[in-house]
Amino acid sequence: MKVIETLNAPGAIGPYSQGFVVNDIVYTSGQIPVNPVSGEAPEGITAQAEQSCKNVAAILEAAGSGLDKVFKTTCFLANMSDFAAFNEVYAKYFTSKPARSCVAVKTLPKGLLCEIEAIAEL
Repeated sequence: MKVIETLNAPGAIGPYSQGFVVNDIVYTSGQIPVNPVSGEAPEGITAQAEQSCKNVAAILEAAGSGLDKVFKTTCFLANMSDFAAFNEVYAKYFTSKPARSCVAVKTLPKGLLCEIEAIAEL
């Protein structure tokens, strides 16, 4: 088991890791749309979805994987009315069309609009 850590994605805001590699499978923690340099989140679902996708990509890259090797994602939206806009951004990054669950939740950390976690092969 190997812990994944990168400065190219936001650090954990709680007692968890950015990701793990176990038996050649990468598991990322849910990535909220926080810029790892500024610590700030952009406004709006489109910009937030972009940042969450970039954060997932950074963790996968640090593990030696990539978005093209993702086979399962779980996506959390603060408002299901953002589903179409979120999908437009998501489709640009997850071109292999991994299996996915996408649910609306009552709230996300820091009042953000989306969060994405992924499972990928190395």
